[in-house]
Amino acid sequence: MQVITFTPLYMERVWGGRELEQVYNRTLPAPNTPFGESWEMTDRPDEQSVVNHGPLEGMTLGQLWQEKREEIFGVGFEDEECFPLLIKILDARDDLSIQVHPPADIAPELGGEPKTEMWYIADADPGAKLYVGMKEEISRDDFQQAIENGTVDQVVHAITPKAGDSIFIPSGRLHAIGAGLLIYEIQQNSDTTYRVFDWNRMGLDGQPRQLHVGESMRCIDFTDSEPSMDKPNGNTLATCPYFQVDRLKLRVGASVGNPDPERFSIVTVVDGALESADGRKYVAGDFLLMPRAAAPLTASEDASILQTTIPR
Repeated sequence: MQVITFTPLYMERVWGGRELEQVYNRTLPAPNTPFGESWEMTDRPDEQSVVNHGPLEGMTLGQLWQEKREEIFGVGFEDEECFPLLIKILDARDDLSIQVHPPADIAPELGGEPKTEMWYIADADPGAKLYVGMKEEISRDDFQQAIENGTVDQVVHAITPKAGDSIFIPSGRLHAIGAGLLIYEIQQNSDTTYRVFDWNRMGLDGQPRQLHVGESMRCIDFTDSEPSMDKPNGNTLATCPYFQVDRLKLRVGASVGNPDPERFSIVTVVDGALESADGRKYVAGDFLLMPRAAAPLTASEDASILQTTIPR
């Protein structure tokens, strides 16, 4: 079985841009429109990735999950109703809202879904920032006062990352992506986000975007003080019950297959090029689903990749 690729779904965002066009030579759906997200693999009720090549062309990711689960994805997923991950590229030309995702123990009460994610910095303008966690000694009361004063940006911790850095964002961690960053995001299959501050700006419709202050205050981990970017543990950038992300460097001629031969993986090309057994070439910004029995991919150029798996 060969690797499976999908047609990206592009999402307009007030903070987005056109970097996907410039950096990855993609054709965006509309001119002069800010696209902030490219959903590379999604199995959501209203947003489905569609296979764009090979014998499965035209099938959705959801159909593959329901009809060919063990054949393509492997063993141990019997209790998962849908594909458990959501994979995106984020193009932030302006600051995203300061936000939080609900922890598993709170999400049901709020009518949402828990969401843990990780970010890999694909590109960063000089001085671009991430906002993650609280500044030292900021209490819940201090934060509430900042919301009322419109000064949340002054109490959130800022980090200046560089390309190749990564950070784990567990549910409950206050965060925002700053302007000038291109990010690969690997997350639980969830689309629940609570915005607590949006820089006092208007949305694409000219109206203030909806905030979720009450929900956010329920979810934020106020003990999460001044985190830093993560340090890899060997090849592993992030690991949790929902996913593991490893960064691998391949010399020309080296090959990569699924770490667990009984389960699928997702390969993201960071730079260089890979080739599949059927002669297709994959370059930076390509996301590939490797079925459980997929033939290995071979580096046709020196390459750096991310490989995402789901721990047993």
